[in-house]
Amino acid sequence: MGMTLRVVVPPHPLIGHWLSVLRDRSTPPALYATATLELGRWLTYEALRDWLPQRTIPIPGCQGDTEGSIVDPAVPILALPVLRAGLGLWDGARAVIPAARVLHVDRHGRTLPDSIETRCGVLVFTPEIASGDSLANLLDALAQRSVTGERLRVITALASSAGLKLLGERCPTLTIYTACIDAGLSPSSAIDPGIGNVEERLFGISLQARPSSGDLPVDSAVAPA
Repeated sequence: MGMTLRVVVPPHPLIGHWLSVLRDRSTPPALYATATLELGRWLTYEALRDWLPQRTIPIPGCQGDTEGSIVDPAVPILALPVLRAGLGLWDGARAVIPAARVLHVDRHGRTLPDSIETRCGVLVFTPEIASGDSLANLLDALAQRSVTGERLRVITALASSAGLKLLGERCPTLTIYTACIDAGLSPSSAIDPGIGNVEERLFGISLQARPSSGDLPVDSAVAPA
């Protein structure tokens, strides 16, 4: 049986609320950052629901001994925020998985180590999936290090139908958690209706005022995912 891309859009009211804040073009940078942080928190919580390894331990209870389950500390988690706009989602996720190892990556995976521990679970934080090309490049780099399938999950604020189609063709075993799927994609690979230029709105900067970003490790509307 062939594998198919798994895309999860959690039906949580807070996820819908904070996505709506991102969509509003009048949202100021500080509130935009808060909304991104909150989406990172709630999407990570949902992504970990059936993914974190657990083990049973004995507990000396108040009225007698019992058993409980804890997250297994022997299985490491590696968080990969995609620079720079992926840092917004990671700011919220770090409260959910404070013990995770963190490695900032560019959209080509050039900062990845040569190998990643075989038992390590990997979470990629990318602000949005537009065309899907740059995320696919990063996933290819991870696949070269044997990081695929169940040990890998992607968290993103928003995804386009076109981007998901491409990822489904190139990375069919992938699981993605996102707040919403938008059908539209402009000729310049901007998601429609979208959440605007993520890097510009998140950090309150004008991308037009800086030097060419062709070699910068970003994954936003200026460099579609």
